[in-house]
Amino acid sequence: MVELEQVLDVLAESLDGAAQIHQMSEEAPLLGAIPELDSMTIAGIITSIEERFGIVFDDDELDAEVFETVGTLRNQIVAKMEN
Repeated sequence: MVELEQVLDVLAESLDGAAQIHQMSEEAPLLGAIPELDSMTIAGIITSIEERFGIVFDDDELDAEVFETVGTLRNQIVAKMEN
């Protein structure tokens, strides 16, 4: 099982304001809500997720909806680990 704290750790590594990141809930919005969350940052987050959880995402498995909230990102990680 992927814990919320693990997802927040990955986000905090890639984004400024780690203390604020760790206070986020699963409902916290990502895309559009965090100015520094651009395509380069997202690529780094994906790489960190893949390394940390031992998974590899196919291009068609990731879209803007995955990065809508912390919870949608966590759910995608869980789904990938279960396959």
